[in-house]
Amino acid sequence: MAIVKTLSRGFTLIELMIVVAIIGILAAVALPAYNTYTIRAKVSELMLTASSFRVGIAEKSQSDGTMSSAGMGLTVASGGRVSGGSISDTGTVAVYGSAVSIGTDVTVVLTPSLNGGRLVWACTSGGNTTTWKYLPAECRH
Repeated sequence: MAIVKTLSRGFTLIELMIVVAIIGILAAVALPAYNTYTIRAKVSELMLTASSFRVGIAEKSQSDGTMSSAGMGLTVASGGRVSGGSISDTGTVAVYGSAVSIGTDVTVVLTPSLNGGRLVWACTSGGNTTTWKYLPAECRH
């Protein structure tokens, strides 16, 4: 009975280098996308805070049909990812998030307007063109 010896061979250096290169390319593409995704997830708290004022402003506009004094008496409290904010008398809501809590300074601005007696909201990044990509899709025009 003859015993046949087989050599067990591993991966060659070239094969290992190709695998490492592919992993490096995937990481180089995935990490920036992941960072943007995590900042967007944190900005959703700013959107939630800004949106919570929409009900009171909508009630005011429906009761008298105007936007005057719609935001009077409303204030934005800081806490969590919200570093501050403001509400104008015309109902414009601005909520700020700081670089410390979010990763970059982001501002969410919700602006109401009456269009034929119907309340319409416009969402912007407060004029900051570098942070618009972190806002939800309905705010990115």
